[in-house]
Amino acid sequence: MSYESLPPLPQHRIVLGLGAVSVDFLATVASFPNPDDKIRSTSLKVQGGGNSGNALTCAARLGLNPRLISKVANDSQGKGILEELEADGVNTSFFIVSEEGNSPFTYVIVDNQTKTRTCINTPGYPPLIPEELSHSSLLSALDGANMVYFDGRHPETALLVAKEAWTEALSVPSALISMLLRLPKLKFVIVTLGEDGCIMLERSVNGGSDAEEFDVHGLLESLKQRKDDNKTIPTCISSVATRMTSNGIGTLTGRLFLGTAEKIPPSELVDTTGAGDAFIGAVLYALCAGMSPEKMLPFAARVAATGCRALGARAGLPLRTDPRLAGFL
Repeated sequence: MSYESLPPLPQHRIVLGLGAVSVDFLATVASFPNPDDKIRSTSLKVQGGGNSGNALTCAARLGLNPRLISKVANDSQGKGILEELEADGVNTSFFIVSEEGNSPFTYVIVDNQTKTRTCINTPGYPPLIPEELSHSSLLSALDGANMVYFDGRHPETALLVAKEAWTEALSVPSALISMLLRLPKLKFVIVTLGEDGCIMLERSVNGGSDAEEFDVHGLLESLKQRKDDNKTIPTCISSVATRMTSNGIGTLTGRLFLGTAEKIPPSELVDTTGAGDAFIGAVLYALCAGMSPEKMLPFAARVAATGCRALGARAGLPLRTDPRLAGFL
């Protein structure tokens, strides 16, 4: 796909991320070993990883200008992490580099038989603490940023939000309503479901107050019934603005979206490591580009599926010019 045929880049395309980076040691095996087994790998690859590092690498390849705040040590792994991110267009000037300790790394075992992966992470040390990021540096990082992405690598804050948002919610649809009710400034929530796609709930800002009321579980089932299981490409099925209710949670006016995942032929599926990070990176691009949810969810699913066709979280991330994205941009 040529640049001439592409839509223009988003006008405001600076995004800031805060979260995990690492070096991934990816070993593929014929099948996952049993306890006390000794086996040989069928291939080995070393590349950058970490949720924020992966998501912002994806965003950079799609045309955004990402900045990343994280921490590495001044060791060979830390230098490799920075060099790889910079080569992909991620601004690493806000990183904290420790003269002591170790950079984070992860052993990833990819099972060729089940197409699953097992991750064994060693966190970086010493960990990033708020005092290491000066106020002036933080303001510089935020200057001109269209949005900020956190990957949840700050457990105290993440646990607080999760506790408030998910209390008493016994299902995914109920949890989505709970989050939007408890966090009134939140515009939408997306939960990814792997090969089952994703569900998105968007708050209605204007109108819909006189809409018919539906139980959110029944509404989701009605969307699932409209899904065409014969389609292999990602799609999106949506409701109109509706008053959705969940017993014991409350009522919210909004739209519910069901996004399907791409059906990847078994012969093309290599590794699902980082698929969720790729999805997030594509959502960041879609938000900057002003895509509607009906366009954003299939686009993000296509980007994630493209990444699953290569070993590791980053090797298969597509560039904006990738012809496989042509029908989704």
